Amino acid sequence: MTQAKKVLFITQELTPYVPESQMALIGRKLPQAIQDSGREIRTFMPKWGNINERRNQLHEVIRLSGLNIAIDDTDHPLIIKVASIQAARMQVYFIDNDDFFHKRTMLTDSEGKEYDDNGERAVFYARGVLETLKKLRWCPDVIHCHGWMSAFVPFYIKTAYRNEPSFVDSKVVFSAYDEMPLTPLGADFPNSLLFREANAATIESTGIDFTAPDAYARMAIAFADGYIQGAENAHPEYLDIAREKGIPAFAFPGMDDMGQNFGACYDSLFAEGE
Repeated sequence: MTQAKKVLFITQELTPYVPESQMALIGRKLPQAIQDSGREIRTFMPKWGNINERRNQLHEVIRLSGLNIAIDDTDHPLIIKVASIQAARMQVYFIDNDDFFHKRTMLTDSEGKEYDDNGERAVFYARGVLETLKKLRWCPDVIHCHGWMSAFVPFYIKTAYRNEPSFVDSKVVFSAYDEMPLTPLGADFPNSLLFREANAATIESTGIDFTAPDAYARMAIAFADGYIQGAENAHPEYLDIAREKGIPAFAFPGMDDMGQNFGACYDSLFAEGE
């Protein structure tokens, strides 16, 4: 029986907006497959600086923009843009901000150096998506987070946003891919995560070492309801971490019959809670 009728995809990459990769292909094909299986979807991604707005026909959604998100006592304006993939009958929402995304690409700069503020960029992205969903008044059954950029969404869903009507009944899933940041977040990074019930005590209780490169994934899995491997053989150790935590952990379901196979993973999350 289908229990995950509404699925939110919070992805890091999605073709045709960014160059093709495993994650970008999943970002494009999985939402369509889930939609074609009879479920309702919404899809979000960052508005990376290498996305051509004119060619891809992005436009700002004024009624959703304008909120300031404070990180380390600095306000960062949230801008929401939208575009459509006509062939898939799929709309994509973009999270934008001049400080974090304008003229900047994904994990690294043009010289291949990881951005120093990648952690703060991920915090802004997570909170930006969740604040926008509140305005849309759309209540997902499952929230599927793809890539390191979405790693803090599970934490916020289970803390600062746990009593919000849009998320109170949502199950959240995380998928890691081959590409994960190598630069540690740093011992002081938890200060950037603080927001309402997302407090220092909760962060400390996880025991996560934020000076280790795997802090992104460990933070996501610590608060997720399930883990799905993002690509074949990608970080098998994260499957072990999820199983040790006692949450459903699925090896990569493959690119065939995605609507059925990923949909079965989503539905099983509700069976686990019965």
